[in-house]
Amino acid sequence: MSEKYLYIYNNLINYTRNKDLYKSLNREDNFSDRLTLFLLHFAFFLKNFKNEENKIILQEIYDFNFRQLELSIREIGYGDQSINKKMKDYINLFHSMVSEIHFWNNLTRLQKIEKFSIFLTDFIKIEQLLDYFELFDDNLSKKTLNSYLKSVSNP
Repeated sequence: MSEKYLYIYNNLINYTRNKDLYKSLNREDNFSDRLTLFLLHFAFFLKNFKNEENKIILQEIYDFNFRQLELSIREIGYGDQSINKKMKDYINLFHSMVSEIHFWNNLTRLQKIEKFSIFLTDFIKIEQLLDYFELFDDNLSKKTLNSYLKSVSNP
């Protein structure tokens, strides 16, 4: 699998490391919280660049990102059986996120908050996260997929 997608993966990881995202969490963040926010970033990324022209590249990016996540889970120390179950859960979570934000631009603010509440149950101030992801989504829409393939963007 091509290392060229490492730039995109690292960018998404960098966005996820933004400490401001965790301020409204009513406890110490954990791997699951970070993964949920990573998957939300990735879902918005795919939503913005999904078209027939990008179909093959996006599939390769998808495969690469989930392979990297699997490697991260292995590094934490999960066994093979646990990894398979965890990956299945994470992929299902991701696909439900993609499904919920598919028509994102047609939703009202209240509907968007409801969608986020499904995935961010332990976060107190969903509105702040919504504002962050609205800005993230807007910034993605101003760039091309090629710009992400060629360089590292700042979060």
